[in-house]
Amino acid sequence: MDKPRQKPPATALSPATIDMIGEDLLFNVFSKLPAVECAAAACVSRSWNATITRLLSLPKLSSAVSLDPSLQVAVNDVIDKVLACPIRPQFVIASIGPAFDLDEAHRLIAGRFGSQIPVITSISQGIFGQNATTSEFEEVQWDTFDDDEAHADLGNEIHGALLTVGFLPGLAIDLIPLSKTRGNQVLMIDDLVFSVRERSSSRSGSASPVGILLFSDEETDIKLVLEKFDYAFSTETVIVGDGGSQFLYRGETAINPSNNEAASSAAVALLFSRDRGKPPGVGETQFHVMLSTGISSIGPTYKAVSVRERSSDYSTWLTAKREAVHGSLDGQTILDQIYDELGGHNVCPVLYVGVTKRRKCSIGQEKPSWISTHEFHEVLRGDEEYLYVHGVGIRSGDSFRFYHASSDLARASCNTVANNFRHLKQLLNYERDVHTNSNGVAMHKMPVFGGIMFACCGRGKLFFGEPNVDGSPFLENFPGVTFSGTYCTGEIARADLSSYEQDSQEHSSIRCNLHVFSNIYLVMSYIPPSPQY
Repeated sequence: MDKPRQKPPATALSPATIDMIGEDLLFNVFSKLPAVECAAAACVSRSWNATITRLLSLPKLSSAVSLDPSLQVAVNDVIDKVLACPIRPQFVIASIGPAFDLDEAHRLIAGRFGSQIPVITSISQGIFGQNATTSEFEEVQWDTFDDDEAHADLGNEIHGALLTVGFLPGLAIDLIPLSKTRGNQVLMIDDLVFSVRERSSSRSGSASPVGILLFSDEETDIKLVLEKFDYAFSTETVIVGDGGSQFLYRGETAINPSNNEAASSAAVALLFSRDRGKPPGVGETQFHVMLSTGISSIGPTYKAVSVRERSSDYSTWLTAKREAVHGSLDGQTILDQIYDELGGHNVCPVLYVGVTKRRKCSIGQEKPSWISTHEFHEVLRGDEEYLYVHGVGIRSGDSFRFYHASSDLARASCNTVANNFRHLKQLLNYERDVHTNSNGVAMHKMPVFGGIMFACCGRGKLFFGEPNVDGSPFLENFPGVTFSGTYCTGEIARADLSSYEQDSQEHSSIRCNLHVFSNIYLVMSYIPPSPQY
């Protein structure tokens, strides 16, 4: 008897997995994860690891502001916000209000990031950025003025925190402090320059890095450092930062250029070098710097005649003469002339003298060369003997002009920066698109991905009569792009005198690196890898 024919076994269906949804969709899913969860997902499988590695290779600048009066809460707010999206932090920059304890804030922030990540924490004069809770843009100046009535509009809050975390493809990042000897407080500037050159050379093959973010102690005369940096490094090296604050730093990549136990740090440089060891398929990060000025020259050019320095209060007493006019002028006579041009003594804006100095400069045993710099000194007062200004370094024969703060000029300068941003946006083809490489993998093109500002603490709401004037050029041109910054007591940026005096070609050879009543914009853009990758 024939056996009944058996039916063939049913084909078993393979269980559906998340890997079946495709790499591009996985990419989008992973991009929504917080940083910690994304890092954990990379350990699940090789395919997930490859997708997340590609995601974390894209440029990223993330920042957040918290105005909570509790230091612990404020730190948690900003860290949770910046790590709410995938990021591979290369550096951390934090700014806090004067009501918070700097040591405790630095400990809390540095403790949340790996020991190899450079962290700089400083007390600033104010912050601006996106609120971690409301996502609204905040501009906050700390109320640290003696005249409470005149500055009532700023409020009485002196707490808050700003955190900025970045990953910049194609760049290697190091942290190098500027040491000073404890005994005579000598700044070891040449050692710092040599350390920057050596580290940049080892990273990129070039002695000049792509960029330097510099943070200076409030007691340090950073002008001396900037003079040598400007002299030592290529004009293509971007140098920006805060010229006067309290700060702490941490990082495994920190280099002690002095190797001197009897030294402390007067400043710290966050160094960005081209990474010649970067993996294939990684693009290039570029820096762009723009300057908004806020002071206008007034009166004739003077020449210093008699000069006396007082180290006790870090001031200079001087008499001067006008060019082509015989006889010295005392401080009161000079100020009377300036006030007359301003409209009388009832008009008393903040005054500075911009001094042009011609000096020899060298690094170590290198042959010195002549350089010309322009430095601003705040005018303190004048009497029948001297004109008194803040700072030292002025010599008999140096020429100078007076400058006064002008909100109208600053607003016009912001408009110029906005126009320059529009031009930059067109140049970089800011319209985001997606192109495909030779392997058929979508690569996201993001020319401008972040911006940082360093603005004078004299600007802001009181100066302009309304908030967010300084931030508007960037926010209007790059909506949705990460943007943050701090108020400073000295804004660092490489520039020349033509930024202030536009009536002569010779001004372009006179360097000016520390500014007053200005705003420095550091814009970051990204060039994707070539299609073969």
